[in-house]
Amino acid sequence: MLFKNIKVTCLSLVLCLLNTPLLFAQSQTNYEQLKGMLDDGTEYLMWVPKEWNGVVIRDLDFASFSAFNPEPYNLYLKNNYAVIGTSRHKMRTWQYDPVREIKNLDAVLDIFISRYNEPEKTIQYGCSGGGFVSLGVAEEFSDRIDGSVALAAHTAVWFQNTFLDGWTALRSLIGEYYTKSGYGPLSDLQIINFSNDMERTTGGAEIAGPLVQAWRNAINAAYQSETGRARLVLAFAIGQWFPRLSNDNAIPDLSDPDAVIESIYNSALMMAGSPGGAARIMFENAAYGQQLSWNNDIDYRDLFENANPTLMRTIEKLYSDIDADLMDDISKINKTDRVEASDYALDFWSQPGRTVTGDLKIPTIRMHILGDHLVPVSLLKGYEKLVDDLGKNDLYRDMYIESTGHCDFIPEETLAAVQMLLERIDTGRWPDSRPRDLNEAVKAISPDAETRFMSPDTWEVKEYNRTWVPN
Repeated sequence: MLFKNIKVTCLSLVLCLLNTPLLFAQSQTNYEQLKGMLDDGTEYLMWVPKEWNGVVIRDLDFASFSAFNPEPYNLYLKNNYAVIGTSRHKMRTWQYDPVREIKNLDAVLDIFISRYNEPEKTIQYGCSGGGFVSLGVAEEFSDRIDGSVALAAHTAVWFQNTFLDGWTALRSLIGEYYTKSGYGPLSDLQIINFSNDMERTTGGAEIAGPLVQAWRNAINAAYQSETGRARLVLAFAIGQWFPRLSNDNAIPDLSDPDAVIESIYNSALMMAGSPGGAARIMFENAAYGQQLSWNNDIDYRDLFENANPTLMRTIEKLYSDIDADLMDDISKINKTDRVEASDYALDFWSQPGRTVTGDLKIPTIRMHILGDHLVPVSLLKGYEKLVDDLGKNDLYRDMYIESTGHCDFIPEETLAAVQMLLERIDTGRWPDSRPRDLNEAVKAISPDAETRFMSPDTWEVKEYNRTWVPN
């Protein structure tokens, strides 16, 4: 598809009308690059191949991620897709709002159209916060979008509650090992009410410093006893955290207690980098520092009953082997101090584009790595049920990757998802999407690529504990 012949003076006028100053455009060998800044200081970037196929992939984080992980975008260019998107604003940690991010993406699409042709198809695409934007667009802002690909998508209230449950269980069950070992008082093991003064890592999702070390001391102390090891496994089951989040172990056989214990121990040490929940400070800042999580109405016996069935049997065996009382430990969690959410925070997060309801308007693919330590894979079980309850199954497919890491997808996996989505848009029918079919699609893109798609059946929880749909 040929580009429109627009003179630079005309383009500049259009951008001025949009209040969007152009930084610069330059031609590479096989594509044109356009960079600029929106009026709120958000940077944007476009890569448009000379032989553009008419499809635009719109990614919240393209202007940021392309600098340190260009491989997926290079693969899209190679297949003649245009890629456009933004960077994460420098104030995002303190003023996060996915609705604002979606509006900025619409502005970038306007700029694209002013310089090039109207796309034949526009795909919303993104990972983590970008994955959530993909879900928000698919439900509430789909007028200009034909389909969405949501990778490792968080949902603020959902997964912060999931983290609160797991960390509440850990604090209740292993806190005594920390205090008895002489490390300090139980108050050292903080899981809520964090300060913005904390040193943050991993884009703000994790922290560093004494709190992380305190939690690792507690985990190591608990691991020294049979009861402490069983309690670590119980906390993971109640939090619906995947039992393998660290690369230090292969994916464990859930019927092998020793393998499960070792995997969860290493996973817990990794999770200690984000006590209370990944990026909790950012999500609370969004609603002026108000608490968005709660457990004041939670019975942790019910949450245990929703755990993965095989993992539940493993826990029961662990407790039986050491003659410990499982129900007594769950009661111990139930007796802990509770957290109540702020009505103000829940009102903020209940607005369209800030949470999800399952009410999809366009075809959507959701892809997740099983061992994602920043966004628990169990969220997908809850979202799938919402979609099913609303009768929107024909608009939805989910895909699971056997690996660890957050947003650590390989380019061929994401391109396979985009291609499948485009086929659904073009034909009105989903192509075969079993793991075997997806792995074959990856090999068709690159014969040397690793194949990691798998069925989640063995690893699924009975029911997601923390589905939240605002009234």
